[in-house]
Amino acid sequence: MPYKDKPIEKSYFSIGEVAEMMEVSPSLIRFWETEFEQLQPRKNRKGNRMYSRADLDLLRTLYHLIKERGFTLKGAKEKLKEKPEQLDKAMAVRESLLKIKSFLSSLKNDLED
Repeated sequence: MPYKDKPIEKSYFSIGEVAEMMEVSPSLIRFWETEFEQLQPRKNRKGNRMYSRADLDLLRTLYHLIKERGFTLKGAKEKLKEKPEQLDKAMAVRESLLKIKSFLSSLKNDLED
């Protein structure tokens, strides 16, 4: 029976990697960390922040609320405290719709070629 390699998925990401994924500056992520008590990344022995997948989801939610929907920091804090499970579901639906949109756009481009 042949051995099948599983793709290795990272558990933690550095602040630079997170900033690059989200296309924001690391200073914005550090600022959000001071403003939102829910965002508490681990720190390694050197003191570098290490963000988990849950932290990434929270950062994406914050980005969506603040940058895309125009919430103030206070408004985003209130929204996170109101119904976090409902907000998580909405973000999951949003991510799914964005993937579908991307797929349909690429399909349209392939059909036009």
